[in-house]
Amino acid sequence: MSRLLVVEDEAHIASGLRFNLEADGHSVVLADTGEAALASLAADAANIDLVVLDVMLPGIDGFTVASRMRAKGWLIPVLMLTARGRAEDVLSGFEAGADDYLPKPFELSILVARINALLRRHAWHKAARDAASGPARSAPYTFAGKTVDFDAQELQVRARKYPLTLMEANLLRYLVQHEGKAVSRKNMLEDVWNLHEDTDTRAIDHFIARLRKYIEKEPSRPKHLQTVRGVGYKFVASPK
Repeated sequence: MSRLLVVEDEAHIASGLRFNLEADGHSVVLADTGEAALASLAADAANIDLVVLDVMLPGIDGFTVASRMRAKGWLIPVLMLTARGRAEDVLSGFEAGADDYLPKPFELSILVARINALLRRHAWHKAARDAASGPARSAPYTFAGKTVDFDAQELQVRARKYPLTLMEANLLRYLVQHEGKAVSRKNMLEDVWNLHEDTDTRAIDHFIARLRKYIEKEPSRPKHLQTVRGVGYKFVASPK
């Protein structure tokens, strides 16, 4: 049974989410403010498998909650709930460290599907980390003086280490596996996150922008994570 933290200040929405998510087999903890969410995580982050996080909250907002989570090294998957049509919410959510977003109002079936997809990927990574001393652990990948440990969700650039969110690590791994090949945004959404036509493909652009900040010497002139016009992106380990 997965344990979810649902951060939602509207009581009727929160109770409805808890009822339906528990019916789907999850255990649910509720928080109605950003401060309460961070307090719950501080007390028991190791036992929280995923956070459903509304953007608009009394006190500190969802963006601040997500960024403070990442600053503390809590790499728990975050599904952020945003206002419909507000692209700035989506961008700010990804910049804060969210792994996925869903505009409000949303269909319950889509919310449950997104949650279960994130939980599956989180479980795969946790299993790999728990088996760190065994054969299931993959070797770190090194390119151009940079090292990515996908199991530990960590990128090292010279002496500096950057923790990666689950989705950042999955996306970078996928691009590395297709090194030198142009990969479409649609394929990335489907193959990395198991998301289909209900997701705006521009979400990929925000993740690429975050990864470029870590990897590229000049993010505005990328050498490793290159844009392929009209298609998507390709990873180049050793650009000429």
